[in-house]
Amino acid sequence: MSIVVNLDVVLARKKIRSRQLAADIGITEPNVSLLKSGKVRGIRFETLAKICRVLDCQPGDILEYRDEVSTPH
Repeated sequence: MSIVVNLDVVLARKKIRSRQLAADIGITEPNVSLLKSGKVRGIRFETLAKICRVLDCQPGDILEYRDEVSTPH
């Protein structure tokens, strides 16, 4: 199982750049980049709430659960 981060998709739909999002929510642009790439182990609810407020979206628009089914060899 894995959680997929769709932040880059939502940013593109809203036509907002990472730099602007970072400034609006009070984190660094490199941290936004890490979030977009999914290379983070977690995210604070406070940060997720700020992202959702700025992007006018729901957490489910940004985070997606995918069940990874292993195939037998």
